[in-house]
Amino acid sequence: MYFVDRDQIERRLAYIDSSLLKAIGELEQGRGTFPPFAARLGWERVLHLAIESITDIGSLMIDGFIMRDASSYEDIVVILQDEGVFDPSLGGKLYELVKLRRPLVQQYFELDEEQIAVWYPLIRDLLIGFKQSVEQYLQRELG
Repeated sequence: MYFVDRDQIERRLAYIDSSLLKAIGELEQGRGTFPPFAARLGWERVLHLAIESITDIGSLMIDGFIMRDASSYEDIVVILQDEGVFDPSLGGKLYELVKLRRPLVQQYFELDEEQIAVWYPLIRDLLIGFKQSVEQYLQRELG
């Protein structure tokens, strides 16, 4: 029997909808109206919180479904992919996204704008794909 904290997972999935996807929409609509540095900070925060949401949900799933222990943030994505939570195509993109955690959190003072800007047009679809995959997995495994 599994002890999946579905409430905590669902709260974080709801945050993706209520906050992250909303913020992405606002940043996209406001393109050109925000001062460039403010827009960049907004995108950095969205990317950071997207990564935290993905890894938090992943950790809850790994613990709840008694999957192998993760050795890193990136390993969380690998484990979820190996367990069939999402397909390798989505997993590969999520893996690359999660690799941005360290620069966003620890090397924020020397981030390369181009390194993060490539994610702006991709992040919405990645979050939607991740959310749908997790929901489908939970339905499949727990009903």
